[in-house]
Amino acid sequence: MHDHFNPDLLKRIPINARTVLEVGCSSGALGAEYKRRNPACRYLGIDQDADAAQLAATRIDQVALCDVQQVKLPFGEESFDCIIYGDVLEHLIDPWAVLRAHIQTLRPDGTIVMCIPNVEHWSFTEALLRGSFEYAESGLFDRTHLRWFTDATIRRGLREAGLVVTEMTPRVFDPDGAGAFAHAMRPALLALGIDTKHYLERAAPLQLVYVARRQATPDLSIYSTMLPPIGGVSHVRVIEPIAALATMPGIDARVLTSIDLLEVPDPPRIMILHRPALIGEAGLAPVRQLLAKGYLLICEFDDNPDFIPATMQPDMWNFRAVHAVQTSTEPLAERFRQDNPEVMVFPNAINRLPDPNNFTNPARLNMLFAGLNRQGDWPPYLEALNAVANFAGDRLHIHIVADREAYDRLETPHKTFTPMCGYETYQAMLGACEISFMPLSDNIFNRGKSDLKFIEAGAHRVVPLASHVVYANSVEDGRTGLLFTTPDQLRQRLANLVANPEMALRIATEARAHIAANRMLAYQMTRRIAWYNSLWDRREALHAALLARLPQLAEGEAWRDAG
Repeated sequence: MHDHFNPDLLKRIPINARTVLEVGCSSGALGAEYKRRNPACRYLGIDQDADAAQLAATRIDQVALCDVQQVKLPFGEESFDCIIYGDVLEHLIDPWAVLRAHIQTLRPDGTIVMCIPNVEHWSFTEALLRGSFEYAESGLFDRTHLRWFTDATIRRGLREAGLVVTEMTPRVFDPDGAGAFAHAMRPALLALGIDTKHYLERAAPLQLVYVARRQATPDLSIYSTMLPPIGGVSHVRVIEPIAALATMPGIDARVLTSIDLLEVPDPPRIMILHRPALIGEAGLAPVRQLLAKGYLLICEFDDNPDFIPATMQPDMWNFRAVHAVQTSTEPLAERFRQDNPEVMVFPNAINRLPDPNNFTNPARLNMLFAGLNRQGDWPPYLEALNAVANFAGDRLHIHIVADREAYDRLETPHKTFTPMCGYETYQAMLGACEISFMPLSDNIFNRGKSDLKFIEAGAHRVVPLASHVVYANSVEDGRTGLLFTTPDQLRQRLANLVANPEMALRIATEARAHIAANRMLAYQMTRRIAWYNSLWDRREALHAALLARLPQLAEGEAWRDAG
């Protein structure tokens, strides 16, 4: 029994699948990791190993202990969005008969994902040449392998089963060894009329990962630029959504470092500009470049531009020089509609539920205040914080990130300060705390902010202790968090948490359950893809509206040809 998952399989399971079947689920490691991304999915598994199946049953929704070669799938009339075979087919007497039977349970738009050992791997050939072939307990030479496959035989088998390969990914673990072997074999390859480069492409992968469907899927290319990661914005608004989109069949989704390096793809093609600074003629230059390549343009922006100096300039084109805008809150959407009527709100969401890492010491609670750009929000509550800290003593430790003044003015020895840090460090600190302090003053700028800190806290099983501003629309007071409007309310509620750690754990657990049920990125994918496809279908009208807003943008020939 192995207890690890194949990341290349994980990346290819559609993140919004409703029902998944893993044939050969072993200990359920892959399913457990997938359900951290899509808790609503019904994930089923089959395995022959009783010990592995017993462990898997604690991680995924249902496990059948059986031999898929001998019995019909033991899940009644269940149908599947995705069926996974991770290093399984090579162990079967007639893998294609099993696959054809299972395909009958695949939904019409469903996906097959599989990983296959590559018999063309150079180490296999070398062992045969040296006369040293021996079976092993695992790996390419596993003694339980009954079938051997190449890329060509897998593709033929899938085609005969009625499936179309939409993606193949080679898994290469020793490129230097493969290169050295191909170089040593070059005279023989040349004598046989075999191109060395082509041979190396076939011989380097130890395994081959395939995605197959009943029919080819229309391609949709979604690319995004990205600001340098600061405070998690790039992760939440760009990196994680693009990675989620990339799991969807037929979608090529990538984060780009430069539009100058971009090859022109086949349509449909969409470019998302993350928090751009399209100012003056210099700002229109990349827009013209992308329009000339036939792109439909979206601006991704999640702050009120009326409070950012760069976006307050009269010749700032961020929202007018694009076909559409996407943002994180409805108040921001209302602001952007002043410049562009095509605006969509995608609330911030959690990509993956982390494992809880707190509430380990009932005699101590840790509270985090991530103080980036919060200089005007915490001062009204300083006296209340100091009062509770004095009352609590070493039962309350306060951790401050970024805001040195807030740290200095806390009158307690039980405090730590961390300067501005990376998003991963911040997430680790949050996960080790039991309370997240989230104050926001009531002003126009803050009203446009998202509830990101609430969903981050909830995902980590941390109690959100939050202002009514922004968070009143998300937090169910007393169940998934605690709200305050005055310093006295903050003092009372924080003191109650310190005095009742069991109550804190209950609220934190409810917050995590709420996020798992409602605020996962997986749950947005259908809506996102529908909007992107809708934009492309309406591209002519959207482009006409763009030129009406900014007639100085010449329409390029590539745009007309793109349809």
